[in-house]
Amino acid sequence: MPSTIEELKKTIFYEMLDLAGRVFIVVRHSAEVMIGTRGFTEEERKNGIVLVFNRKMNFSWDDRGIATTLVFGAVPQKCFIPAEDIVVIYSPELNAQFMAAPLPQEETSELEKNIGDGKQERKSSLSENSKVVKVDFQKKRSRMPKQ
Repeated sequence: MPSTIEELKKTIFYEMLDLAGRVFIVVRHSAEVMIGTRGFTEEERKNGIVLVFNRKMNFSWDDRGIATTLVFGAVPQKCFIPAEDIVVIYSPELNAQFMAAPLPQEETSELEKNIGDGKQERKSSLSENSKVVKVDFQKKRSRMPKQ
């Protein structure tokens, strides 16, 4: 059983890959993401970049993230995608997706500072510093007019 969100992402990624043969990921822009010399376009900086992985590709996912060479156009680019910058993992074939919203950069650095100093536990730091919106995911019946 995965014990961190990054391990959960890795597990879901490989399960979808095994079932469908390919997996799409959405990667947010951050200084730690390396997309060769290509980098991110202006639109990708705002919305993230979608990358596709399949069983035949040569890549590795270690404790830090995914390392691979991806081809953009006809140009191969060395890439590294940290697990924490993967915000969506999905498979159109399975009609399934996993989303994990990253902490905003300022909250992440504050959280790391507090945890690194041993002053606060992650749970209390998140609840005090984050802007949490509770969402009710229960399906509500629509009140469509009868025809």
